[in-house]
Amino acid sequence: MIALQQTKEINTASIIDSVKSDYCGAIDVFIGTVRDNLVGKKVTKLFFEAYETMAVSELQKIADTVKEKFKADKVSIVHAVGDCEVGEIAVVIAVSTPHRKASFEACEYAIDTLKETVPIWKREYFEDGSHWVFSHP
Repeated sequence: MIALQQTKEINTASIIDSVKSDYCGAIDVFIGTVRDNLVGKKVTKLFFEAYETMAVSELQKIADTVKEKFKADKVSIVHAVGDCEVGEIAVVIAVSTPHRKASFEACEYAIDTLKETVPIWKREYFEDGSHWVFSHP
């Protein structure tokens, strides 16, 4: 499952189910949530915008690389678009591999690469204003 999702609640259980495999003994899951602070400022929400076609393509490339590099059987990546309130889930990555170490490493690789290469932009909202975060293309 590779997707951008408009809804407020990403279904983590269905994402985990999508990577279950009798071949694998490990499933690792990264869940990124919206925190209420950033360098001493109170965060009220985040807004994610994406170049959808390219973002989905880049997410698929990450999944394909994870499968090859970490011998993952299944990979799912779902990222929110639109408004995300404090406490809500912004991104879920789930990976199944035969052994746990590869599964942990695969999730770390996937989130780090997503932040560097996928055209998803984040606007942070504070009590006194907002700004766009430009950490990748």
